Amino acid sequence: MENNLTADVAKLQKVVDGATHIPPDLRDKVTEILQRLSRQAAHGSYAAEFENISHYVDWIISMPWGKTTKDILDLNHVKQVLDQHHYGLENLKDRFLEYLSILVLNEQKDINNYHAPTLLLVGLVGTGKTTICSSIADGLGRKLIRIPFGGMSSALDLRGQSKMLPDAEPGQIIKGLRRVGSSNPIILLDEIDRVADNARGEIMGVLVELLDPSQNNAFTDHYLDYPVNLSQAMFIATANNTTHISTAVMDRMEPILMPSYSDDEKIHIARDYILPAKLKDAALPPNSLKFDESVWAKMVRPLGFDAGIRTLERTIDGIVRKTARQLVEGKTREVIITEDNLKHYLSTF
Repeated sequence: MENNLTADVAKLQKVVDGATHIPPDLRDKVTEILQRLSRQAAHGSYAAEFENISHYVDWIISMPWGKTTKDILDLNHVKQVLDQHHYGLENLKDRFLEYLSILVLNEQKDINNYHAPTLLLVGLVGTGKTTICSSIADGLGRKLIRIPFGGMSSALDLRGQSKMLPDAEPGQIIKGLRRVGSSNPIILLDEIDRVADNARGEIMGVLVELLDPSQNNAFTDHYLDYPVNLSQAMFIATANNTTHISTAVMDRMEPILMPSYSDDEKIHIARDYILPAKLKDAALPPNSLKFDESVWAKMVRPLGFDAGIRTLERTIDGIVRKTARQLVEGKTREVIITEDNLKHYLSTF
């Protein structure tokens, strides 16, 4: 057959033949496409279609067909990772450890058909919905795919476009799988309540397919035009509230409320989590910046009540920057924040 192909088409066929991880029926399908392309090449009319097919071949050979990462099925390790990065949130941590326990039991009996529940983290901005997902992925040893839904205006963003269209591309799900190179990642569906109103119905329809175990084992992206098994992926969704989430989607998720942080919790998080991380990011010595205990209570509400910790994070970030400048300019080797000098270090909002 190769003698009848042009050099370009023959090269593509060789690439497909060498990609042994591709499902056999998909390889047969692509071979048929290349044979048709070779017939067109005989009449000199294949140039435009060749570019599209070359792009398509590149996508299918780059997909992680059947490739997975090994889960870290150690409850103590996972709990340690979660506690190391997040204070409180015991309800969410317990729920995930319960899920992990079932994975352990299935692993012991060599059973691989357990479908993880889809957790819906509901809470105000800054309460840790997105960052806890990153810690869950680290603790479990899985890759993380984050798909932002804020402002999403078309279901095609999830499902892709037909490869026959000019400049067509796969949707965010397929792009994410290719990027992380794994078929069992944690897929974070971020802010699913904030999609555009005109596309809400179609997007919710795709979400039903993604989150339904009886359907997501054969998710079809318009571009690949071939079913992709997502049953081994773990889905976690976030939302500020559930008002704009369809009943069918809600029925396939387990909502968990992410509570607002109290002032005492914010002080604990700022002192033991945020400050050490900010000092490390700025390459400052651990003892170069210290706070009097009485200062923390004045820092947690610079603009009034805030459910999350983002404002507090920005406040500490600003103080760290000012400290860094003083150290670089040689004005001091240690900064101690007191009630008297706090106003000189606070950012102006």
